[in-house]
Amino acid sequence: MVAKFKGRYGSGIEPLTYLGQNYMVVDRSLIPEVLQILRNEEQFDYCVDVTAVHYPKREKQFDVVWVLYSFPRNERIRVMTKIAEGESIASSVPIWATANWLEREVFDMFGIKFDGHPDMKRILLPDGWKGHPLRKDYGILQQDNEWVQINLGIESGQ
Repeated sequence: MVAKFKGRYGSGIEPLTYLGQNYMVVDRSLIPEVLQILRNEEQFDYCVDVTAVHYPKREKQFDVVWVLYSFPRNERIRVMTKIAEGESIASSVPIWATANWLEREVFDMFGIKFDGHPDMKRILLPDGWKGHPLRKDYGILQQDNEWVQINLGIESGQ
């Protein structure tokens, strides 16, 4: 599979293994096509998770990660791409319906938007919440004091 992807995409794909777990770093522009091929040709029929990691000191601050599983192959793979602050990425909801809520969680917690998502809005926090709590620059005790005061009528417990 690695040879096939390298032959097709060259330097746009970097296949790696860490502690026996396979993953590939994919150029952002190739993500929709690579995910579609993994589903249709390589039988990765289940999207286990879509998540992100924030590295605030890097130029491309975010890693977006898809964890995929193939029931026929009994195999797992991770696909990762790097994006900069303010960039968006294509939604994988047309490929796996399970990505719907997963992408909304990434949007809510990191502020990453998925182009073509059918309902890109917060899923865990209220609509008016300011900030994205899983970013490393969001303080551990930080919360939206204004939202708490307006909507709950109390002062923050912090």
